[in-house]
This record gives sequence, structure tokens and C-alpha cells, in this order.
Amino acid sequence: MKKTKTKAKADKAYKEHLGFVGGLQELWKHKMLYLMTLPTIIWVLIFCYYPMYGVLIAFKDFSYKEGIWGSPWVGLKNFQFLFNYKSVGRIFFNTIFLNVLFIATGTIMSILLALVFVEIKNKVYNKIVQTIAIFPHFVSWTVVAMFMSGIIGGSGIMTRWIMDNGGADPAFYTTPGWWPLILVLLKLWQGAGYGTIVYVAAITGFDQEMYEAARVDGATRLQQITRITLPLLKTTAIMLTIMSVGKIFNGDFGMIYALIGDNASLYSTTDVIDTFVYRALRQLNNLGMSTATSFFQSIVGLVLVFTTNFLAKKVEPDAAIF
Repeated sequence: MKKTKTKAKADKAYKEHLGFVGGLQELWKHKMLYLMTLPTIIWVLIFCYYPMYGVLIAFKDFSYKEGIWGSPWVGLKNFQFLFNYKSVGRIFFNTIFLNVLFIATGTIMSILLALVFVEIKNKVYNKIVQTIAIFPHFVSWTVVAMFMSGIIGGSGIMTRWIMDNGGADPAFYTTPGWWPLILVLLKLWQGAGYGTIVYVAAITGFDQEMYEAARVDGATRLQQITRITLPLLKTTAIMLTIMSVGKIFNGDFGMIYALIGDNASLYSTTDVIDTFVYRALRQLNNLGMSTATSFFQSIVGLVLVFTTNFLAKKVEPDAAIF
């Protein structure tokens, strides 16, 4: 009888949270908590959802005089400009290839650094090391570009050192083959430390009793990392990878343009969709084409997120976002 009453109460509580009326009841019951989220909700609506109507520009021959609604429809004409470009295959390949390198190397390095940070027991030293590792994330790419010019430029430190030791001039700024490696190293320098924040938080939240039991069984610190920490981090790593895949069709415009600029001799390995669109917008002033490209990137990113999430759900159900 007692179990029946308990089940009835649970069913009643569940039904109260169903439907529109239940939602209003939940909203009123926790009104102060929801009120705290109101500024964020307003910000998202204004800056994330309200501008979405601008996607109409992708299907119009946009005129500043006529505005979005007054400009004539052109269908998919703006998309044709991108796909008819003779080097579109190279641009797509560079965008995907560089992002795959960034995601793979960034994930590995962030996990390794997180493991190192957790192993540093001295709190003061730990904070200093983490601050030094995270600091590059806040350095402007324009500043980085200036330093790189002084390091690998024609009279840069590294260039002079190589030539002074009998090597040939590496010609970094005219040899495109160097730049995938340079961009990956700079991306690691800039983002790997910042990426450790989530992993460190995840590791510190693991149940410490598992480690104590492993130590009692005679497990070394390396065995604890490989047998406990890394398997538990798998879910977090997959979730962050799924989120990163959504932007795999977006090039890091701030980094690449600051470092490369309009150096056409390096386009074969560094030209990505975003830098191509920026050049086209400057030269042709075609806002419809740039909007169409951005819309295409968003659609591809959405499809990739759903696909990656579906595959992740098959491999590790707990790692799926939805």
C-alpha cells in the first residue's frame, strides 16, 4: 500500500511538470532563479537570434539603399560565386586540413598539460605554471605576427642563425610548405594552456577513492593515469571534440590573416574560406556572396555536429551532447 501511494505521488509530481501549465508552474516556483538568467537570455536574443534574419542577404542582390527587404531576390546566385571559383577545392581542403590538425594536436596537448598541472602538488608553483600556460590565449595575433616577423622574417633571429650555421635561407615567408607546421605550433602555444581548464576541472572532480584503492593495490602513478584518469577523461574529450567539429569549416581568420595577410605566395597551404571571403568582400564589395558563404559554413557545421554526435553516441553514449 505504501509503495502504491509513493508511486502515485511520483506520477502526480511528474504530470505537474508536463505541458504548458506545468511549465508555468515550474517557472513560477523557481522564479528568482530564472530571473537571474534573464540578462543572459536577453543578450542571446539580441545578439544571436535577432541578427539571424540577415541570412536573407545570401539570397538577394543586396543594396544598401534598398535594404534587406527591398533588395531583389537572386536565388542561389551568390552561392555559385563560391563554387565556381577555380581554387575552391584548395580552399576547402586547407580549411578542413588545418582545423583537423588544430583539433587533434590541441586536444592531445591540453590533456597532457592538464595531467602535468594536476601532478604539481605545490599550490603556489601550480598557479604560476597554469597562469603562464594560459596567458598566450589573451595575446593579440597582431602582436604575435610582429614577433614572428622578427623571428622567421628575412633578417629574423632564426633565419640568421640557420644561415650563419651553413644552412640555406629557409625563406619562410615565400615557402608555403613551412606554414602548416608554423600555424599548428602557434595554435598550440596560444590555445593548449587555455584548453586545460576543462580537463583540470574534470580530473579534480574524479572520485579520489579510486586512486586510493589503486595505490593500495600497488599501482604506480603512471598506471593510475593510464588506467583511471585517461579512461575517465574520454567522455570530456569526446564532448569537446564534438563542439569543435561544428567549426571545422571555419578558418581562424584572426590568426591566419594577421600572420599571412595578402601574401599570395603562401595561399596554397594557408588560404581558407574566411580569408578568401574577406578578400572577395574587399575587392568586389559583394555582401551577398560573403553572407552566402557564411550560411554555407553554418549548414555544414550543423550537419557535422549531428553526424559526430550520432557516431559518438554509438561509441560512448555518455559523451553525446544530445
